[in-house]
Amino acid sequence: MTEFKTEQEKFWSGKFGDDYVDRSDGEVLVAANTALFARAFASVKKISSLIEFGANIGLNLKAIRQLLPESELAAIEINRKAAERLRTCGGVEVYEGSILDFRSEKTWDMTLIKGVLIHTAPDALPAVYDKLYKYSRRYICIVEYYNPTPVELDYRGHAGKLFKRDFAGEMLDRFPDLRLLDYGFTYRRDNNFAFGDGTWFILEKTGNAK
Repeated sequence: MTEFKTEQEKFWSGKFGDDYVDRSDGEVLVAANTALFARAFASVKKISSLIEFGANIGLNLKAIRQLLPESELAAIEINRKAAERLRTCGGVEVYEGSILDFRSEKTWDMTLIKGVLIHTAPDALPAVYDKLYKYSRRYICIVEYYNPTPVELDYRGHAGKLFKRDFAGEMLDRFPDLRLLDYGFTYRRDNNFAFGDGTWFILEKTGNAK
């Protein structure tokens, strides 16, 4: 049996994560993701490779494949059912397991995390930030709910499973050579690409650590 470091990892690797897989399918979500990433990636130079931390069934990567058809894509996913679906997408290198346990000799032009930091145990965030930074050659894309100060919310009747805070700001404070390249907002009332009220950030490594 896999031993997880946090209750949140156990939660998402089990039945709740399985049920989430069944709720998350749909071309409407792919279209909304495509619109989001088209805006977010407009400020970056060529991305030849990208790894997503917590990719679920690959709806983000399907959108990115439309925008970056020649890029090398990879994903980390803790839920076995989701990882199996990911493998059927084709052209995605899948690492099944926890982000906290992820190890690789490779790096990618961009690391991406979307809707995962909000479900991560607050004490584990520094370790996730370190991995997002370590495995990025240049860019880090964060798409999460934003709040200027840390706050916990109920998540479908579960406590300790949904948190909002300034994730990008914490990374900028943690790594002096990161700079904020661009940011934007997604709105649930968008006429064509309705999405959750999230905020996206593009961070860039400058090599100018102080």
